Amino acid sequence: MNGKKVYALRGACRALNTREDIETQVAALYDEILAANSLGEEDIISLIFSVTADLDALNPAAALRRSGRGPDLALFALQEAAAQSSLERVIRILLHCYLPEGQKPRHIYRNGAEVLRPDRVT
Repeated sequence: MNGKKVYALRGACRALNTREDIETQVAALYDEILAANSLGEEDIISLIFSVTADLDALNPAAALRRSGRGPDLALFALQEAAAQSSLERVIRILLHCYLPEGQKPRHIYRNGAEVLRPDRVT
């Protein structure tokens, strides 16, 4: 990876607890992260998803695969740690990738999850 460096990109979205909406929101979040960072799947190392306990209709890693994205990627999903007053129906992503050295990573928060990191919303 000449001239590239490992970065960790963050993002989150909210979803309804249906298979269809989880798949739609995960695909949209993934696509927006890739577009915002001019990133191709060949530069992705791994993705970790977390979900709040109230989203149990579909695993977000399975949702990404069902959408036809990331067929060869290492994916992992876990339940978000419970905390009082946490935002409900949230899917978070931590994407490890190679980007050109010095590129400013863009993190994506959408569909109501912008309140989690207003400092990172553009």
